[in-house]
Amino acid sequence: MNKQQNNRVFVSGCYDLLHSGHVAFFKEASQYGDLYVGIGSDATIAELKGRQTINSEQERLYMVKSVRYVEDAFINSGNGIIDFENEIKQLAPAYFIVNEDGYSPAKEEICNQLGIKLKVLERIPDAGLPPRSTTSIRASDNCTLPYRIDLAGTWIDQPYVSKYHPGWAVTLSLEPIVEYNERCGMSTSTRNAAKKIWPYYLPIEKPEKLAEMLFKFENDPGAKIISGAQDAIGICMPGLVRHYYDNAYWPKKFESCHDESVLKWLENHIYMVMLWPRPKDLDLLTNTSINTENVKDLSDASEKAWDAIMEKDIHAFARAFLSSFKAQTTMFPNMLDDEIRKVIERYKNEALAWKLAGAGGGGYLILISEKPVKDAMRIKIRRKEVGI
Repeated sequence: MNKQQNNRVFVSGCYDLLHSGHVAFFKEASQYGDLYVGIGSDATIAELKGRQTINSEQERLYMVKSVRYVEDAFINSGNGIIDFENEIKQLAPAYFIVNEDGYSPAKEEICNQLGIKLKVLERIPDAGLPPRSTTSIRASDNCTLPYRIDLAGTWIDQPYVSKYHPGWAVTLSLEPIVEYNERCGMSTSTRNAAKKIWPYYLPIEKPEKLAEMLFKFENDPGAKIISGAQDAIGICMPGLVRHYYDNAYWPKKFESCHDESVLKWLENHIYMVMLWPRPKDLDLLTNTSINTENVKDLSDASEKAWDAIMEKDIHAFARAFLSSFKAQTTMFPNMLDDEIRKVIERYKNEALAWKLAGAGGGGYLILISEKPVKDAMRIKIRRKEVGI
């Protein structure tokens, strides 16, 4: 790698199941200069995605190098979402190019540090070709299980929280249009448990019973830590759902919304930004402040969020969304650190509200906005199927 040239372009990814979408991306990226491709190692993909690649790193390297738009390719030597740090420093490209679902503030930060321009491309297939992604190809003959995000009331599904004050948790079930990273607040551990029961897809009948089955399957009797029910509910119950907890692991009642205008409204105002996987040694259950006042704040914010969604009132929803997140982080301060606060600060002038997708420490940042958020991902809510 020669640093003397400044017309170099760098991209990085997994590139498993190489398809026309990858080639179209390489073609567009190569228009900015000589294209160099960093490929995630087998170990990195296993760490981030919680699965083994279909093709080994050497096979993926061979195939990427064979694409005529690629000047050269190599296996990244690092790990995590910035596994390419050594390579990008050595290559010193003029551009680092990513797709919308590959953008993260951490990638922008390293580009700023190194004086590299970060360019975000839309996923546009070549003329006459259908859109392609590895996620969609894997889903066509593999697992189509949903993910979930929580919109309000996070932690209320734990009895050590709801014993102070009952309340609702509000969840959305998401189609797997993106293969979200492990340990990132997208209920991937519960989803992995669900794969053991339903390896390819969920049955469509009795989603509430499926959620209860998954919750009991994931939590062995006598376990010291019980996974919250909202994960199983968010995966198994389509659409927008709220569930009411009162000093018990399973909710006392449910309410669901399948109104297409409401679901479409949410899809038009919710955006997500990738951060980084939650550190394995992070302990969220120390330094807590769980009491009646704080739990009531969480409960009240969740009710207001639901009401605002039903009215499709974006400003009331944003206020409740922020209030719910503030209540969470007041009770569990370890959810936030300086790096997360720095990312939130960046979006304060662009979004109306923000919160982390899960328990905190990293993952994905959910944004509520009236207008599209540059470089952020959209969501696709799982609709109710015929027969449910």
